[in-house]
Amino acid sequence: MDLELLSPLAGWCVPLVDVPDPVFATGAMGPGVAIDPVGDTLHAPCDAVVRTVHAARHAVILRTAGGAELLMHLGIDTVALQGAPFTVLVCEGQKVSAGDPLIRFDLDRLVLAGCAAVTPVIGIGEGMTAIPLASGRLVAVGDPLLRVGEVAVGGLRGQATAEPAADMTADRPFLGRRRELVVGLAYGLHARPAARIAAALRPLDARVTVTAGDRTAVATSSVALLGLALGHRAALLAQAEGPDAVAALDRLAELLAPDAEDAAPAFTPAVALQPASRRTAPALPAGARRGVGAVAGLAMGPAQWIGGGVIPVPARGEGIAAERARLDAALASVRAALDVAAAATGAAAGIAAAHRELIDDPTLHEAADAGIAAGRHAAAAFGAATAGEAARLRATGNARIRERADDLDDLGRRMARASLGLPDDAPAFIAGAILLADELLPSHLLAPGADRLAGIALRGGGTTSHVAILAAGLGVPLVVALGAGLDGIADGTPLVLDADAGALVVDPAPALVADVRTRIERLRSTQDAARIAGHRPAATADGTPVAVLANIASVADAEAAVREGAQGSGLLRTEFLFLDRPAAPDAAEQAGHYRAIATALGDRALTLRLLDIGGDKPASYLSMPVEENPALGERGVRVLLSRPDLLDTQLRAALRAGPGIRIMVPMIAGVEEFVAVRAALDRIAVDEATPAPPLGVMVETPAAALIADQLAELADFLSIGSNDLTQYALAMDRGNPAVTAMADGLHPAVLRLIRLTCDGAGTTPVGVCGGLAADPLAVPILIGLGVRSLSVPPARVAATRAIVAGLRLNAAEALARIALACVTADQVRALARGAAEHDGDTDVETVP
Repeated sequence: MDLELLSPLAGWCVPLVDVPDPVFATGAMGPGVAIDPVGDTLHAPCDAVVRTVHAARHAVILRTAGGAELLMHLGIDTVALQGAPFTVLVCEGQKVSAGDPLIRFDLDRLVLAGCAAVTPVIGIGEGMTAIPLASGRLVAVGDPLLRVGEVAVGGLRGQATAEPAADMTADRPFLGRRRELVVGLAYGLHARPAARIAAALRPLDARVTVTAGDRTAVATSSVALLGLALGHRAALLAQAEGPDAVAALDRLAELLAPDAEDAAPAFTPAVALQPASRRTAPALPAGARRGVGAVAGLAMGPAQWIGGGVIPVPARGEGIAAERARLDAALASVRAALDVAAAATGAAAGIAAAHRELIDDPTLHEAADAGIAAGRHAAAAFGAATAGEAARLRATGNARIRERADDLDDLGRRMARASLGLPDDAPAFIAGAILLADELLPSHLLAPGADRLAGIALRGGGTTSHVAILAAGLGVPLVVALGAGLDGIADGTPLVLDADAGALVVDPAPALVADVRTRIERLRSTQDAARIAGHRPAATADGTPVAVLANIASVADAEAAVREGAQGSGLLRTEFLFLDRPAAPDAAEQAGHYRAIATALGDRALTLRLLDIGGDKPASYLSMPVEENPALGERGVRVLLSRPDLLDTQLRAALRAGPGIRIMVPMIAGVEEFVAVRAALDRIAVDEATPAPPLGVMVETPAAALIADQLAELADFLSIGSNDLTQYALAMDRGNPAVTAMADGLHPAVLRLIRLTCDGAGTTPVGVCGGLAADPLAVPILIGLGVRSLSVPPARVAATRAIVAGLRLNAAEALARIALACVTADQVRALARGAAEHDGDTDVETVP
């Protein structure tokens, strides 16, 4: 029976094929559509029961009265955020009606974390069909979106799963050891720990299997372990036989323990995703073909198509001995090529090393040997092994694990060519070309000459794939998910690729060509200047110091900030240490966390924001009541002052973390709140026999901006949180999709509050640590208003330094004066865009 679904989000409805993740784009998870949201609350698309809410709070499955199941997955690769931007408003088993809110999310935090916000809405299960009702246009919550139904199917689809758990005593007595274990790794058993476990156990004389539920895996196979999709705290049964059984179980337990190395991924895109729907995208001519920017930048050049094509592989082999010899020769050939690539440096070397580990995976070898024993050609046998494992990894639904499926596809293709005696299909890149492809494999960008490309445009692709990582490492702009936007483009066609806007222009007009050439030269010049500046303090072209700092939450963030040239941290978000746990951390734990981050920053500044909890960031152990409007209720400093033990413990921890730390207080609305925190800090400083560190105010409410002069007399510095200041100034709840698209920090009302803050501060320094600081159109205006420090995500540090270095203070001040006189945020953005494109030596006041 057909069921009509209503839109669960406000935003742009796009075909599923445009989603920057092959698991969804290929329909592997089921049919449907996707929405690039402008709101930040996910609603029920129909009457249903909540079947499952993912532990990371980014996805929900509903079951309808007719038995159909619907998956809504907020963003791409958002599982790694561990629930931080999401607030679940329902529970499993709850009945919901169409339009009921399910999950609230922080869109700014999601995007600035480098995740695509596009949200698939799909029907899951065998035989599901879906007819889009709104693809390619803006939809509001409750608009008709999708009609789903079921058809009979002959056979199973997408059933590549981990093998069922097998009792090792099924056909013989089990003579080994058993041990029950729990996954203590923060992100679960993803790629890197799986590889470490497999590598550690292979040298031991023991057969080890891991069982979870109805699935089992051989522990010497990283691919098989990944297929279990074990999350943090998942329980498992480990079984081992052989002389080294005890040692193997001990080693496995060590590698699953919470203190085992489980750092952030070794390779991450150099630039956070800026979806095509972001308001900062520059204006492009009509007819520009839209995709999703994966690696920022601007490029121009002729089109060069490359295609993987289908490799014809014989189904039957020439005998078991001949095919095994053929397979061994192919393995040796591909291993040698990977060894050469892995001996280099950078991301390319790391990815080659990952492929080198995969090629020796025992699961693949066993499957290939079985295929050869059944009479298959070596190329067909190994290809079937990699394809089967790739399908199983994609079926896990884990974003980190899914990326390894592309690597398996790539390895299978290379092995097929080697088995058939064909040369590796590395393309001959044309210097200065825009590379076009339906899909691109990591091995293509490991080939010589890839760094000479001007840009890359893909029909499919993903923003966190190894291809995106390699392109970022090469400094090559990349746009993915262009879909039909690549249709009709012939080799040699002139193209303009604007990855900041996620767009491709075919046969650009001469005026656009000249404009893009100028912009590219300007970008190259500013980036070169930023590189030359290195880690020196940032300043405008006429010598006005403007500190460029980083917003961080962890040691890994701090290390990334240092690499990008940040002068320190203007915002350490401490709330992540307090969330998703049964009790608040004690002073020792907090001090250790802060001390480790301070050590990673070296002698650079560290600004610790006191616990900003409440509102959209609840903590269960605080027993905070449900509020009708949590944004206007007990949050930030109000929580701290109502629970002095919480405040005292955090202040004590900050003092014990060492010198060089500044503290700032969130959500101040009155002088008395700041005075109370100052008194607590002074008291604890006496107890700890240490000087009280600088204490600042977060200006996030209009009240704080209006009394900035009074606060500045008491505070050592002021820091503007532009996201909340915008929300409160414009009375636009970011949780309400009807108004959230209009909540723009460049609204003249918000800019006037920032001006009031800077004027009232006098000689007290003022910075911005909200999303506006990372907006390239806002940076000149903020500096012109009097802001003298900008704290941005680590990935935006270098670009922000370059913008600052290209400014003159008098021009920025003139731009700010004009912006304050504008009527709308759109007018401010148009003004800022025109100024950014204006010649740097021309006074901004000449801009109309």
